[in-house]
Amino acid sequence: MKAAQQVITNQRLRAQSAWTLLMLDNAPVALGLLQVHLLDKEKRLPHSILLERLRQDLEQLRRHGVDLPQTPEAYLSSWLRAGYLVRSFHAGASEEEYSLSVQAVRAVQFIHSLESKRVVATESRLSLVISQLHELARQTEPDPEVRIEALLKERARIDAEIDAARSGEAFVLPEERALERVREVIALAQELTTDFRSVQEEFQGLNRSLREQIVENEGSRGDVLEKVFAGVDVIADSDAGKTFRAFWRLLTDPEQALAFDTALERVLSRDFAGKLDRHERRFLMHLTRLLLENGGEVHEVFQHFARGLKQFVQTRAYQEQRHLNLLLTRAQRDAMTIKEAVKPQSDLRYPLELTSAHIRSLAQWQLYDPSKDQLEGGIARAQAVDISLESVGELLANSEIDFRRLREQLDSLLAQHAHVSIAQVLQAFPAEQGLGSVIGLLAMGAKDGIVTKQFDEVSWQGHDKVTRRARIPRIYFYHEKVHAQAG
Repeated sequence: MKAAQQVITNQRLRAQSAWTLLMLDNAPVALGLLQVHLLDKEKRLPHSILLERLRQDLEQLRRHGVDLPQTPEAYLSSWLRAGYLVRSFHAGASEEEYSLSVQAVRAVQFIHSLESKRVVATESRLSLVISQLHELARQTEPDPEVRIEALLKERARIDAEIDAARSGEAFVLPEERALERVREVIALAQELTTDFRSVQEEFQGLNRSLREQIVENEGSRGDVLEKVFAGVDVIADSDAGKTFRAFWRLLTDPEQALAFDTALERVLSRDFAGKLDRHERRFLMHLTRLLLENGGEVHEVFQHFARGLKQFVQTRAYQEQRHLNLLLTRAQRDAMTIKEAVKPQSDLRYPLELTSAHIRSLAQWQLYDPSKDQLEGGIARAQAVDISLESVGELLANSEIDFRRLREQLDSLLAQHAHVSIAQVLQAFPAEQGLGSVIGLLAMGAKDGIVTKQFDEVSWQGHDKVTRRARIPRIYFYHEKVHAQAG
């Protein structure tokens, strides 16, 4: 019976993504790429960066004869569907970001453990187990006399160590055993950083479960609703929330942090620490920052879910979700009722308006590359065209510029001033015909005005209401000259 139960358990575990990742035909490639890009260095990458790195790696692997028929986009999409990757869109981010799922991390760590040369049964691991059991037995002992006796023995042992240290006979752990213990610390710390992902997924599942309970509750108020309305932080009050809050308080305690950093510095200053490889030393040196970063990320998710759940209840958004859930339930119930009477191929004589909107992921959009529309060769220089003043005059003669209106505006200004420029005319009377008014004034100025070597900037609006500007020669109209020409 025990064997049968274990087989059933294995069958259930076989459906998890950690097992399926190890069973892939290209598992060595998938595991290697996921480990290099999302575990060894960065823990999260934007879609475009991850896709470009995968494209470069796949091209290099193909040059070495590895059969990889699919595109980077296809591999990334299949890994996401299989649960090896987690996609998220954080506030302020310009695109989606990817990180490894807990199952994928476990698969990568399992493969990594196969090549580890560390002996499994070590004295340091046994000492760790014994000390933890001893501490657990002491802390859970209800009899005061027994606890006092244990504490006295511990004090006697400490006094003996103090006397030995004063006499210069203090016991120093041998180098081999010290290396064993520090590597056990590294292994435990690596597992701890992996546990953060599990905690984060647990909060996600808890948040989803609480929202489902609120929406699916058919009564006026459910247990979760009552607690939220009463001001209880349901997520923080859960078992996972209490456990993480206790861990976070310990991690952010100033006294504990100082003692932890001091212990790390002392260990790294020992002679045996020089025999650690580069990765082990770097991991220990950045251990505090790594724990705080991973813990801070989980704490941010924890706070985000707690605030989001309160907002979900306080804004009554759950009522809309309930209504939608009720409509879907009714539709499913009606479909089950008529499934025997109405066949799938039956004509229901009911028009179904299908939306024309295509929902696509933001990451599927590709940037426009102007180089693809470039034509070969340069721009040919056009031949110069001879334009005479007579031809310009002919164009003006055939145009529809209202010269009479322009003349009236000019006369009204010259009645008040001795001379005016084209810019002053357009400032007093905005160009009614847009560029045509400007051209008309220039034609009048070329005939009746005085052209200077200075320039003015004029503006006008076309039919599209867009303001445009031009730089024209400064041309003055004088009262005497204009009326002399007119006479």
